Amino acid sequence: MTATIEQTGPATSVGEVPTFEVTLRVRRFLPEGPRGDESYWDDHVLTMHGTDRVLDALHKIKWEQDGSLTFRRSCAHGICGSDAMRINGRNRLACKTLLKDLDIRKPITVEPIKGLPVIKDLVVDMEPFFASYREIMPFLVTSGNQPSAERIQSPEQRAVYDDTTKCILCAACTSSCPVFWTDGQYFGPAAIVNAHRFIFDSRDEAATQRLEILNDKEGVWRCRTTFNCTEACPRGIEITKAIAEVKRAMITRAF
Repeated sequence: MTATIEQTGPATSVGEVPTFEVTLRVRRFLPEGPRGDESYWDDHVLTMHGTDRVLDALHKIKWEQDGSLTFRRSCAHGICGSDAMRINGRNRLACKTLLKDLDIRKPITVEPIKGLPVIKDLVVDMEPFFASYREIMPFLVTSGNQPSAERIQSPEQRAVYDDTTKCILCAACTSSCPVFWTDGQYFGPAAIVNAHRFIFDSRDEAATQRLEILNDKEGVWRCRTTFNCTEACPRGIEITKAIAEVKRAMITRAF
C-alpha cells in the first residue's frame, strides 16, 4: 500500500530560492546635505532571497532605490575587509552576514563602525586606523643583505604566530573596542595583532623595537580584556589571546 502526501501549499519549482520581505534601516550622514552634520535613519523595504546577504540588500537599495547611498565593498567574499559595518549593533562584514540569520521580523539596522570619523553614510575615515598599523612596522625586519637561501622555519615556529597572519585589516576588532571609542590615541587590537605576527616570527629581528612601541601608555597596556575584539573578528582570530601574549613578552623579555 502506497502512502499519499497531500500538497497543502503552492507548488515550488526545484531549485527555486524562497523570497521574503525585509526592512533595512540605514544610518545616513550627508555632510553637504540639508541636515548639515546631523545623521538620521532611512528605512528601505526590500524583497530579498534566502541566499542574500546584507551587502546584497545594500546593493539593491543603491541600484534600485537610492543611488546616493554610500558604502565600501570590494571582493564580496569576506577576504578584503572593506565592508565592515555595525549590523544590529554588532561589527560584521556585510558580505558574510546572511539576512536570514538575522531577525527579519524587525528592521535590520546598518550603521558605520564606531570610533572613526564618518565621511559619508557608512564610509569612515580609516587613516587613524592605518596610522597605528604603520607605526608597529608591519613588515619583516632582518639585518644584512638579501639572503642567499630561503629562511627556513619549522612547523612549530610557524604555528606560534599562524593565527595572527589571518588579519584582513577590516577594523572590525579595533572599532568594537570601548577603549578605542573613548581614546582615539590607543593603538587598538588590529595594530597589536599585526605586531604579534612579527614579534613571534623567528626570522624577524625587530621584536624589541615593536615591544618598545607597544609599551607606550597608549599601547598594549590599555587593553581591558573585554573580548569584544575577538567576538567581532570575521576571521576567527583569537585577538585577546594574542594581546595577552604580547603583554607576557614585554614582561619576560629584556628590552
